[in-house]
Amino acid sequence: MLQFLGLNVGVMQGRLLPKYQGRYQAHPLGYWQQEFTIAEKMGFSHIEFILDYNDADKNPLLSPEGRAEINTYIRDTGVKVRSICADYFMEAPLHSADSVVAQTSMTVMQNLLATSPEIGVTCIVLPCVDQSAVKTDIEKQNLISALLKLVAYAEKAGVTIALEMDLNPADFKTLIAELPACISVNYDTGNSAALGYDITAEFDAYGSRISDIHIKDRALGGGSVPLGSGNTDFQAVIREIRNINFDGILVMQAFRDDEGVEILKSQIETMKKLEDQYA
Repeated sequence: MLQFLGLNVGVMQGRLLPKYQGRYQAHPLGYWQQEFTIAEKMGFSHIEFILDYNDADKNPLLSPEGRAEINTYIRDTGVKVRSICADYFMEAPLHSADSVVAQTSMTVMQNLLATSPEIGVTCIVLPCVDQSAVKTDIEKQNLISALLKLVAYAEKAGVTIALEMDLNPADFKTLIAELPACISVNYDTGNSAALGYDITAEFDAYGSRISDIHIKDRALGGGSVPLGSGNTDFQAVIREIRNINFDGILVMQAFRDDEGVEILKSQIETMKKLEDQYA
């Protein structure tokens, strides 16, 4: 089993397959099943499934038949689905000023929380970045209000909602302090590097609330690049992960090309070298 710092390593859905419709990250509709076998052979413990806004009604996460099919592949390969990256809410934020959009998204999230435990999911990553970034006090309050309405659903399901945000450490600490424990933090090493944030300050601010970590590299102010070639301070990442005794979900969301597998294999080797160097 592939490990990093003693943690089983998972992979973001689609990273082991050719791009879906030329998109950098998406649920590979129609051939997602193939990834389980590849992940098993490469030693990945789990796959973080993606829920897209486009064709959401065709995503296996949202139908009983689809979840049954996912469970078949979990049983056959031993590769789990521990988490969901809910990119759906980047296009239709829970904190949208449009009440129709916000209510529809609330219903989708309630359904996702209620049903995802059927396939073993314990964490749903809620991206509030890029077009769904929280930029105003009103958006912040809308998000907090929406999340508080979801607490009972999350607690009943035993699923955490991990916020992926681009707020600075102090502002993120203030926001997360207003929310109960079932609302956690997704930490993305690449996004942090691109924003120029100090890793130690981030972990000091909310390290105890991190439940899901995405491993990737980005250039300062730029896009994703192969591990080790960007501005991610992996020495600090490794130090802080160990300092908080992190035992949550670890997912490779690393740079990809059109095909997927070979570029990821090379980055697995880089990840091992980084661990040997700094751990």
